[in-house]
Amino acid sequence: MKTILASVVAVSALAVAAPAFAQDTAGTPDAPNRTFVGPRVGAVLGYDISRSGSSVDNDSTRDQKQSIDGLLYGGEIGFDVPVGTNLVVGVEGEATGSTAKWTNRFEPNTFNLGRVSAGRDLYVGGRVGYAMSPKAMLYVKGGYTNMHYKLQGTDGTTSEDYRITTDGYRVGGGLEYAFSPKTFGKIEYRYSNYSRANFNFDGNTSDRFDIDTDRHQIVATYGLRF
Repeated sequence: MKTILASVVAVSALAVAAPAFAQDTAGTPDAPNRTFVGPRVGAVLGYDISRSGSSVDNDSTRDQKQSIDGLLYGGEIGFDVPVGTNLVVGVEGEATGSTAKWTNRFEPNTFNLGRVSAGRDLYVGGRVGYAMSPKAMLYVKGGYTNMHYKLQGTDGTTSEDYRITTDGYRVGGGLEYAFSPKTFGKIEYRYSNYSRANFNFDGNTSDRFDIDTDRHQIVATYGLRF
């Protein structure tokens, strides 16, 4: 939680300082990057897959599923400033959910994993873009991500609910297209790796431990600039 709050504070501070920075770095009014500036909000929708970060995936073994996939949905906010005539730098935050899950449909005779599902994901980071024209910009991005995985254990009659909170990093890239001065669309790929986590069960939180979980997403965004 301290890491999340620190990241939010950092994004807020950068957003406050961005207008002054933009005045010092802005190019000419007709420069290609002038389309991609200011505050923005957007709706996010895409494909989401989480899997073990090891080199071996036991998907072929029926009771050792190691990947889940589904629909990603949520929203983003951001602030971008121009640098010179083609470059754009920005800060952004995102909150998403996912339908990705897996349910054990067998009848285990010992207490076993019943369901794994993706929970909420929070992301804060930055991006650097190159405006190829006033309509199109390529960009790369990176930052911090914090995600919940929901777990359910069952022996067929009794169920127990758990939650794993994971921390990691995200990198990615994409293309943004300006439909108009106030509306835009994006298509992007991003990769996340979660390396630290803790369990939460019945209000109790475990010590943090190491994990290795990969997440791949292909998403589309439709948004507004102000």
